[in-house]
Amino acid sequence: MAGMRRAGLALLFLLAAAAPAAAAGPIAHREVLPNGMVLLVAERPAVPIVAVRVLASAGAVWDPPDRPGLAHLSGALVTRGTARRTGPELDAAIEFVGGSLEAGAGRDTLNLSLRVLRKDLGLGLDLLAEVVLSPTFPPAEVARKIPEIQAAIKRSEEDPGSVAGRALGRLVYPGHPYGVPVEGTQESVGRLTRDDVVAFHRAHVRPDTTVIAVVGAVTVADARREIVARFGAWARPAEAAPRMTAAAPGPGPREEAITRADLTQTTIMFGRQAVRQTHPDYFPLVVASYVLGGGSASRLYGRVRDEAGLAYAVYSYVNPAKYGASFVATAQTRAAEAPRVAAMIREELARMGREPVADRELALAKAYLIGSFPLRLDTSGKVADFIGAVEDLGLGLDYADRYKERVARVTAADVQRVAAKYFAPDTFNRVVVGRAP
Repeated sequence: MAGMRRAGLALLFLLAAAAPAAAAGPIAHREVLPNGMVLLVAERPAVPIVAVRVLASAGAVWDPPDRPGLAHLSGALVTRGTARRTGPELDAAIEFVGGSLEAGAGRDTLNLSLRVLRKDLGLGLDLLAEVVLSPTFPPAEVARKIPEIQAAIKRSEEDPGSVAGRALGRLVYPGHPYGVPVEGTQESVGRLTRDDVVAFHRAHVRPDTTVIAVVGAVTVADARREIVARFGAWARPAEAAPRMTAAAPGPGPREEAITRADLTQTTIMFGRQAVRQTHPDYFPLVVASYVLGGGSASRLYGRVRDEAGLAYAVYSYVNPAKYGASFVATAQTRAAEAPRVAAMIREELARMGREPVADRELALAKAYLIGSFPLRLDTSGKVADFIGAVEDLGLGLDYADRYKERVARVTAADVQRVAAKYFAPDTFNRVVVGRAP
């Protein structure tokens, strides 16, 4: 996670913050096909691999209130059979050419990922189109996948971090789908049927809310031809696409304690709503979060772990999404020390808004954030993920350049201002999972 990155790496990038590169323009070509599907193409002629990503607006945010986990189940099943091939036949076809075809649903989108050599792009896109346009969701696969997901949920309930995260989600996003676990619960998944999956896919997988990104040894013209040949006839529904409201602020901070006598460590999570990348406060907030809990030179790490020896893991991060964002600070410690660690986190949150950050802290944070950014774009797959995400989030294809420029111009006054606004300890929800101290 972002909070566990090491500031030692940041030292390698100190010059990057002082002299950001000039804007290079959009990272990819963008066009909208007649059916409303957005096509993104990034040419990388030196790389023989082509990575393709499909993002459809069919994530867990669209689960019916009485069907949590439906999008997650749908994403797990979409590659398990089409009108032309069974799941094993799909697997065999893509594995024969050394490629991969995977799918899954997250909070906002259903994501499909294809990776093939350029010479096998036609076959790969044939398989991808089948999965998007004609999945059959075989009953036997539904019957097999539901208990698998339930077992995974049960295993995750043994992890205090997962338990705390789910509880914090309910507190930070009350009344919004973001407050519900993407995977649902054992009980809700057990109620899902094949008919639910079919109806969900039919309602939410549509061309005018779908993005397809193609990256690698392919030209814009070639990519357009190949995509239009397979998706051009996909008709846009007559009815308008459903709309989702942004998460509204909750009624006020709340606390939840979950007693787990079997645990040797206690997990503490502080969280509240924050701002997305489109808000002017976002970039100062990211820098402030890194200073507070972004690595081994951060304030939380130095005070709670290095000086007091009270926690192995302690960090903070900003978590933006399409319909809302959160800021989280978290630590794991011995049960007897949990009140002391919680008090330290509150004190450091308050100090961020009360005092300006030191020049060295600011330089390290900005250097790491700017210097590590290219690591997000060092493979065709990462570029495809990135351009698909910025399109879905409405950030613009020049976001990589704007990110570096906006981080570089954050000042100590900016950090103190946003910290005073978003780090006030009394505005945070809190979850504690572990033994009672």
